[in-house]
Amino acid sequence: MDKKLNFALIGAAGYIAPRHIKAIADTGNNLLVAYDKFDSVGRLDSSFPDCSFFTENEQFDRFCSKQMRTDNPLSWVSICTPNYTHDAFIRYGLRLGCDVICEKPLVLNPYNIDNLVELEAETGHKAYTILQLRLHDKIRALREKVANGPKDKIYDVDLTYITSRGKWYYSSWKGDVHKSGGIATNIGVHFYDMLQWIFGPVKQNIVHVMSFDRVAGFLELERARVRYFLSINADCLPANAVQGEKRTYRTLSIDGEEFEFSAARR
Repeated sequence: MDKKLNFALIGAAGYIAPRHIKAIADTGNNLLVAYDKFDSVGRLDSSFPDCSFFTENEQFDRFCSKQMRTDNPLSWVSICTPNYTHDAFIRYGLRLGCDVICEKPLVLNPYNIDNLVELEAETGHKAYTILQLRLHDKIRALREKVANGPKDKIYDVDLTYITSRGKWYYSSWKGDVHKSGGIATNIGVHFYDMLQWIFGPVKQNIVHVMSFDRVAGFLELERARVRYFLSINADCLPANAVQGEKRTYRTLSIDGEEFEFSAARR
């Protein structure tokens, strides 16, 4: 039987942390230590009641550093914190001697990616993010269809994604462009990745609208011309979504053929 891998979790009180905890448990691995400045982490009891927990970064760091000098070291650091903290925590994990799994987006500025690539080479460890739309059955089928289609065909794509958010959003770090990166970075990153995964790399990127609650623009990809609109404002929902009392609406139209995938895994 393969040896269990030890994980450290940063951001244990956040809303996405339970999915990481479940994944660690489901893969037969061990959550050895967790950190969050908030202490509402009773969720740890469901799978890892013996997990050490710290609310002070210094104590967490001391524990992790000591563990790395044992014959049962940490292998992975899982990061579930606000976007603006990702870069620092990824650096910490790599320098600790671990591979890193981090929620999207990895960083807020392109130059930070270059620095992380250098640090990966220096430490011999890797940082990974979670891009779950690549696992969606319809998206995978679409990628296969495009890959098996005419190689010289350029597709016309329209993407609309509206995920309604309440007033709390604008008062939280997510509503602060300096902390979240804005709508394009905080929400659009999954769709930009999905489109490039299917249609190839970006040749041209034009932003038409960018505000606190929406972003719209044009992407010329290797095999597609993409118009997109992303918003967190419920007023932007189409009438058919409102009548159905849906708070999230996402649709992708390719050469006029539309399929709605609001039930996609998130």
